[in-house]
Amino acid sequence: MMQWSPTQLFALAICLMALALACIGLAMAWRIVKQERNQRVVEHAMYAREGGGASDAAERRGWAAIVAAAAGLGARWIAGRFGALLLEEEDRKLIEVGGFGRTSLARGLFVFARVILAVFLPLVFLLWLPVRVSGNTLLNHAVVLFLGFGGGWMLPKMYIRRRARHRRQQAKDELPLLIDLLRLLQSVGLSMDQSLHVIVNEFRDVMPVLSGELDVAVQAHARGRTREQSLLRLMRDYENEDISAICRLIVQVDQHGGAMQEPLHNFSERLREQRKMDMKEKTGKLTVKMTGVMVLTLLPALLIVTGGAGFLAVIRGLAGMGGG
Repeated sequence: MMQWSPTQLFALAICLMALALACIGLAMAWRIVKQERNQRVVEHAMYAREGGGASDAAERRGWAAIVAAAAGLGARWIAGRFGALLLEEEDRKLIEVGGFGRTSLARGLFVFARVILAVFLPLVFLLWLPVRVSGNTLLNHAVVLFLGFGGGWMLPKMYIRRRARHRRQQAKDELPLLIDLLRLLQSVGLSMDQSLHVIVNEFRDVMPVLSGELDVAVQAHARGRTREQSLLRLMRDYENEDISAICRLIVQVDQHGGAMQEPLHNFSERLREQRKMDMKEKTGKLTVKMTGVMVLTLLPALLIVTGGAGFLAVIRGLAGMGGG
């Protein structure tokens, strides 16, 4: 009876895994080829009718078809048995905060990237990353596979977490301008709906994050949701007490009416004071950091300038004593 060593069993498992991945890749490639062929027929027909200019559009649509196929495969994995493991609730929230144009497409691409990286990165590490933990080859391979799997699993989440953190900070920076605009629009007699529509349509370039979120809230309110339900995502996902407070104020005015100028003025003054305190704190931290830089760079030069002559005199005196 043939005896299998641990190394041979490990190599066999790697080969079977690569074979399974190759089958999945061939199935995806066949589907993409079919879509590309159908798309090419349509593009040729459009090119023949319009006379040109369709090659760039065909290339863009080809990439769009590949992205859509990858996102569709990721969406099927989400709907499968391990969907809750592949896309946790925290990941869903981060994707929503990330500001992607199509959230469903972003979810599918996130899961697709997570699975592909978690499977292929260990193989890449196994081939090109020599790790020596002990003399046991099987243990070394296991450590490399674990590192590759962990890195591939966490890389997509690290990206969307960084993107969400950037958008939260950007929303925090845009909040004072939003408050001033609401004060101005309310003071000229516009209703809350009119004020939000003006902010969404006219100030998207200067407030890309908050205007986009308010656009989603306005559309949800137009489809029949209450003002509180439409602003729930902005209050919950951005984890900012000031944003939550201004959203609650909007809900209160929408439900019960009343003037917003005075509350918004007080709120704006409080935000300005908070920003001044934050700026002073950043300035203090920067001063401490610059003190360390000055000590490391200027202190040696200062010692040379102020004590150089004395050091030279001492050295010459010691040299004279030694020579005498």
